[in-house]
Amino acid sequence: MPLAALWPSAASAQVVTAGTDSVRVASQPAAIDSTRRTERLLGMRVTRPQKAALLALMLPGAGQVYNHRYWKLPLVYGGLGGVGYGLFFYQTRYREYADGKNQLIANPNMDISKLDGERVSQETSAANVQRGVNFYRRNRDTFIAYTAVVYGITILDALVDAHLRNFDVSDDLSLRLDPALLPSPGQAPRAGLALTLYMK
Repeated sequence: MPLAALWPSAASAQVVTAGTDSVRVASQPAAIDSTRRTERLLGMRVTRPQKAALLALMLPGAGQVYNHRYWKLPLVYGGLGGVGYGLFFYQTRYREYADGKNQLIANPNMDISKLDGERVSQETSAANVQRGVNFYRRNRDTFIAYTAVVYGITILDALVDAHLRNFDVSDDLSLRLDPALLPSPGQAPRAGLALTLYMK
């Protein structure tokens, strides 16, 4: 049995009071939730994270620009360019082999070396042409999925970055490498380096 079931009214019975008397004090939120602030986009009221995600959906990299993360643009366009090139490569090869297969179906007695296309005309049999069609179609479809994944990652990155925009990692935490005297049992202390976590 969960503990909350044993004491159901414990949290609701607490009253915030000022000082030692029992005067009630209105409690206020610690900070305004940044995801509640709205802005306008195409006539709609949206939150900052929604706006970043919608901009990234409309144009790759627009969410990163909106979040002022310009250094991510080469990553966005490099990733999309890479998978786009792979998609283009396998699509052109697939079209070449599919056209060659269609020529063989239309004219079964045709010599394979007479097929249109540089690569398909070098195949040795119709079975090899069919294997090429299957290979390039499978890889083209895989790169379509890769393109969707990379595009989705750019949208997700813009969304998460907008959510964490006001997240404060203050200067109160620091990790430093400092010179130190390290004690040695039975010997004089030795010079060394100490990794120190400072919490203010």
